[in-house]
Amino acid sequence: MKVNRSEALGTEPISKLLIKQALPASIGILVMSLNILVDTIFVGNWIGSIAIAAINVVLPVSFFIAALGMAIGIGGASIISRALGANDSGKALKTFGNQITITLVLTISMVVLGLAFINELIPAFGGKGAIFEPAKVYYRIVLYGVPVLALSMMGNNVIRAEGKPKFAMIAMIIPSVGNLILDYLLINILDMGMEGAAWATTVSYICCFFYIIWYFKSNNSELKIDISHLGIDWPILKEMSALGFVTLARQAVVSVTYLLMNNILFDLGGESSVTVYGIIGRMLMFALFPVLGVTQGFLPIAGYNFGAGNYSRVRESIKLAILYACGVALLIFTVIMIFPEAIVSVFTQDELVLKDTPNAMRWVFAAVPIIGIQLIGSAYYQAIGKATPAFLLTLTRQGFFFIPLVLIIPSYLGEIGVWLSFPIADVLSTLVTAFFLWRETRTKL
Repeated sequence: MKVNRSEALGTEPISKLLIKQALPASIGILVMSLNILVDTIFVGNWIGSIAIAAINVVLPVSFFIAALGMAIGIGGASIISRALGANDSGKALKTFGNQITITLVLTISMVVLGLAFINELIPAFGGKGAIFEPAKVYYRIVLYGVPVLALSMMGNNVIRAEGKPKFAMIAMIIPSVGNLILDYLLINILDMGMEGAAWATTVSYICCFFYIIWYFKSNNSELKIDISHLGIDWPILKEMSALGFVTLARQAVVSVTYLLMNNILFDLGGESSVTVYGIIGRMLMFALFPVLGVTQGFLPIAGYNFGAGNYSRVRESIKLAILYACGVALLIFTVIMIFPEAIVSVFTQDELVLKDTPNAMRWVFAAVPIIGIQLIGSAYYQAIGKATPAFLLTLTRQGFFFIPLVLIIPSYLGEIGVWLSFPIADVLSTLVTAFFLWRETRTKL
C-alpha cells in the first residue's frame, strides 16, 4: 500500500488545506452545475419551454433515488474519514464494502417501484396537461441509469474521504462534459427530442461509473476491498444509515419541495410558472457551486481532525469555511441582483417567462449571502458523526421553515408569496444553525 496520503488532512495548514479540498470540489460542482444549466438551455431552445417544465417534474423522483447513493456515500465517508484519522483501515474497508452492497440493493428496488407507478408519480409531481407526455418519456429513460448514478455519487464521496479531491473533481466533470456532448449529438443533430436528452444523461453517468471503478482498482486509492468486505456489518450499517439519513432526508425534502412547488405554481400560473421555477431551480444549483464546494471540502477536514482528537484544527476549519462560503455567496448575490434579465434570456425567448422570472429570481436569492453559515453548521455535525443534530439542522431550511411557509403565504399573497418564502426560510434556518454551532464551539470543542 502507498503512503497514507490522507494524513495531510491532519498536518497541513487549514487555510491551505481548505482551498486545496474546496477548489477541486467547487470546480467539479461548477462543471456539474454548468451541465444542468446548459442542458436546460439546450432543451429550452431546441425542444421548447414545456420541455424545461417536463424535466423539472421528473427531477424529484430521480433526485430522491440518486440521493440514496449520495446519502450512503456521505454517511460512509464520515466513518471512513474518522477511521483513517484513527488509523483503523479495517473499519474503513468494511464501511466501503457495505456502501457498495446497500447502494445496489436499495437503488434497484427503488427503480422497480418507480417504473411500476410511473403513471401515478408523474401527475403527482406536477406533470399535468401538456407536461405529462414529455415528462413520461424523460422519466423512464433516466430511471434506467439511476443505480449507476447512485454508485457514482457514493464512490465520489468515498474518494473525497480519502483526501483525493482532484480525482473526485474528475469524477464530477466526466458526466457533465459527456452529457453536453451527447445533448448536442442526440437533440440537435439526431433530433431525438426528449429521448435524446434522457439518453444523454444516462450514458454520461455510465462513463462516470467506469472512471470510478478504474480509480479504486488503481494505486491511487488506499481502499482495496475484496468479497469479504461486501458482507453486511450491522454496527457499521447502523452508523452509516444514521449519518446518511441526514443527506437522504435533505434530498427527500428537496423532492417534496419540487412536488409542492410544481403543483402550487401550476395552479397559480399554469405551465409557464412551472417553467419559471425550472429556470430558477437550475440557477440555484449553478450559482451556489462555490459555496457547496467549500462545504464539500470542509467535511473530510473536520471529520479527520475530529477523529484524531485535534479539536483546535476543527474550530479553525469551521471559522475559515464559513468565511470563505459567505464571501463567495455575497459575490453570487451581487451578480444575480444586477443581471437577472440577461440570465433568464439565455434560457428561453418565451415572453411570459421572460417577464416573470427576473423578479422571482431576485427574491429567491435575497438571503444567499448568509447561507454558508447554515450549510457549514449542519455539515459539521455530519462530519463528526452526530446524526441527530445534523439531521435536525439539515431540515431546518426546507423542512421546518420553507415547506410550511410556501403552503401558507401564497394563499394570501399569490405567486409572489411562493418566492418570498425562500429568503424568509433562509434567514430563520441560519439563525437556528448559528446558535447551535456557537454553543458547540464554546462547549464541546
